[in-house]
Amino acid sequence: MQQAITLDYQGKILRGMEHVPEQEAGQRLPAVILYHGFTGTKLEPHRMFLKICRRLEALGIACFRYDFLGSGESDGNFEEMTVSGEIAEAGAILDAVKADPRIDPERVILLGMSMGGLVASVLAGERPHDVHKLVLLAPAGEMYALVREVVDGVLAIPDLQLYDYNGNLIGRSFAEDVKTLNVLQRAKGFSGDVMMIHGTKDPTVPYQVSLDYQEVAYGGRALLHLIEGADHTFNKTSWEQDVIGKICDFLR
Repeated sequence: MQQAITLDYQGKILRGMEHVPEQEAGQRLPAVILYHGFTGTKLEPHRMFLKICRRLEALGIACFRYDFLGSGESDGNFEEMTVSGEIAEAGAILDAVKADPRIDPERVILLGMSMGGLVASVLAGERPHDVHKLVLLAPAGEMYALVREVVDGVLAIPDLQLYDYNGNLIGRSFAEDVKTLNVLQRAKGFSGDVMMIHGTKDPTVPYQVSLDYQEVAYGGRALLHLIEGADHTFNKTSWEQDVIGKICDFLR
């Protein structure tokens, strides 16, 4: 069953959606937590997160997807967002899901897309015993390299506190934070099963970033599925269905 949910985090409300299959009395279900990307929401483009959740629910897997603070329908403003802040919020969501009496705390999977993949990889690396498996869709990796021009432009002007990025205001705190993350090293601590999916024509996060994850963070053991010609958010029905099929096969 799909229904709206909320989570109080440090006095602000994270708003989300849960998809929980019918279960027998006393049964505990595996669960997937989905983390959206930079400027994204709990739906993501062409409702892909919703479609993933419905397919997984049909397999008997519960799903939870929230808007981070400052995104979608959650409290806060986008200009207050930092990657480190989202990692902390992701941890609070993980705690809530693991404490849910309907969920098997030993079978909680993280799934992140783009910057949400960065968030999921770091959280899994720092809390490996709390995460069963990891799915990364076009993960952002060392994000500073991808947004260097914007970040350096913001930091070069001492009095500049906000930067207009396609209608989203980026705060100075985001720019300062993203330079310090050291993502691949922080992701190394996760030793469970990992699957990554990336488009070969991704103009936002080149697929070589997933190759870096595979080599540096996961020692070559992570599964990597490349979708020929696909863009950053898999904006074609055949690409989307490929992504969803691979996720279901990995978690079935």
